[in-house]
This record gives sequence, C-alpha cells and structure tokens, in this order.
Amino acid sequence: MSKKEYKFNPATLTYEPVERPARLRRYVSIRRTLLFFIAAATINLIYSMAYYTPKLRRLEEQGSQTVHRFEMLNERIYATGDKIGQLRQRDNYVYRSLFGADTLTLAGIYTPYDNHTYADINDDYDGIVRESWELLDAQTRLLYRQSLSLDELQILSKDKEKMAASIPAIWPINKNDLRGPIGAYGRRLHPIYKRYIQHKGIDFGGRRGDPIYATGNGVVVHSEKGLRRKGYGQQLVIDHGFGYKTRYAHLNERLVKVGQEVKRGELIGYMGNTGGSTGPHLHYEVIYMGNNVDPINYFRRDMTDAEFDRIIEQAKTTTYETLEGTNNE
Repeated sequence: MSKKEYKFNPATLTYEPVERPARLRRYVSIRRTLLFFIAAATINLIYSMAYYTPKLRRLEEQGSQTVHRFEMLNERIYATGDKIGQLRQRDNYVYRSLFGADTLTLAGIYTPYDNHTYADINDDYDGIVRESWELLDAQTRLLYRQSLSLDELQILSKDKEKMAASIPAIWPINKNDLRGPIGAYGRRLHPIYKRYIQHKGIDFGGRRGDPIYATGNGVVVHSEKGLRRKGYGQQLVIDHGFGYKTRYAHLNERLVKVGQEVKRGELIGYMGNTGGSTGPHLHYEVIYMGNNVDPINYFRRDMTDAEFDRIIEQAKTTTYETLEGTNNE
C-alpha cells in the first residue's frame, strides 16, 4: 500500500493529506511496474552473460546434436552417391554392352544450381544445411539420368532380337574390295579444303562400281543425287531404329528408294566418286541419337569372309518392300 503524502496548511497550522487525481495515481503505478520489469530483465541479462545457465547448456547441446545429425545425413548422401556410381558403371560396361548401346549423356548433369537457388535457406549452422541441399540436388540429377538410361534399356530389351539385326554391325563393302587403308574418323586434314575439319565417318577406298551393302536392317529415309563436285554427292541414309542411322556417300548409283525396307547385307548401291571426292571411295557414317560416332566400334571384327558372303547371299533373296503412306523418290 502506497504511503499518503501530507502538506502543511498555514491556516489551520496542521498537516493535511494530499489527494492526487486518479489518472496520476495510475501513471505512478504503471511506471513503478515498468521500472521493476526493466530492472529484473537487466539483472537476468547480466547474470546470463556472466554465468553458464542450464538453459544455455541445453540450447548448445541441441545445436551440437543438430549439426551431428546433418553430418550423418551428408555421409549417407555420399554413400548413396557411391551406389549410384556403381549402378552407372554396370549400366555402361555390362547392360549397354549387351545391347551395343552407347553411353547416355545429358548436358549439364554435373553442373550445380545457381547460388540464388539456395538464397532462402536460413542456415545458422556454418553452411552445413546448404551443403546437404546441394548434395541432395546433385544426387537427384544423377538419379534422373540413371532413370532415363534404364527406361532406354527397358525399351531395348523388349525386342532384343530385332535390335540385334538392326544395329549396324558388318562392313558396308566386301573386305576383299578394300583398296588402301581406311580413312580415319575424327579431325583430319581434308584433301580438298586443305584444312583440319571433323570427319564424321570413315572412308573405304575401292573401285567405281564396287557393291555397297546395308549394315543393318532398316528403312531408307533419305536418297539424294547431290552435287557433282561438292558435299556427299550421291548418298543414302538408312534409319535402323533404336536411335541408329547410317549414311553411305559418294555413290556412283543408288539402288533403293526412300521408304524402302532393307535388310543387313542387302545391296543398296555402288561405290563412286561423286561430290567432294578425290577418288572412288565410300564415305560411311554411323549416327546414334543424332550424334556421329566412330563406325569402327560397330564392326564385328571376328566375322570371317565366309560369314560375310553368307549374309550377302541371304540378302540377295530379299524382296523390296515400301512402307505404306511413304512417298518414293
């Protein structure tokens, strides 16, 4: 209870109690309460800074446990990445080799996301939370690539026999007709343009009129006369399905038309010297998923001459068929 204040009255020569207004009394009471709480908070702050309280100890232990859990999480993410790498290894060197399929590549699969992707992460643990996010995103990208690869392998496995007959696997000429070394795939000095350019296929030297054979089952999708002194000259392109196409260029004569189905070993044209050519030869390309690859990797090197001749003889009995709805050239 607050003490009463008294004021001396000269008229009565006595001390009389002073009556304060109600508003002033409330103000004084509120001010005293606020001063009390401010003083208590100040004392608590000074105490907490000077002494290690149980509450601070609990908070520090919780923070340490959180950091430890994130470290364990990151270790498990790294372990998962190793397993994905092992699966990728089997994919490339076991599964895909069974189907003769090239490695699946995706642009940017190893490129981390921009910094602004993680701008909203409130990381109070020296970056360990962001590190976990970045690791998870990286593994997610690798899992996405592996998923696409397995989907592709699943499609290939549904018709392995058809794929085995379609993938380019034999020489496009009779090996006995080969004259000189095979022109290499890759960058080389062009004999006409006299500068280094990318050679998208390999060259087989021979004589004008040497037979040219389809290296796998497929459908003719392109037939062109071309220019006499530039480019591929007379050429054929066969779509073998399963992502594979082959090109046969500098021909002297084309024997098949667009839309025509052909079989491996079937005679499709004759070697020539048309287009940008310095002598009779066949320019042969293998195209997989829109990208040129080295045709040498697709030859069955253990094939004997007798096996090659048998394939040619079987192809001679093939009747020409065209797909419905396809315009012939």
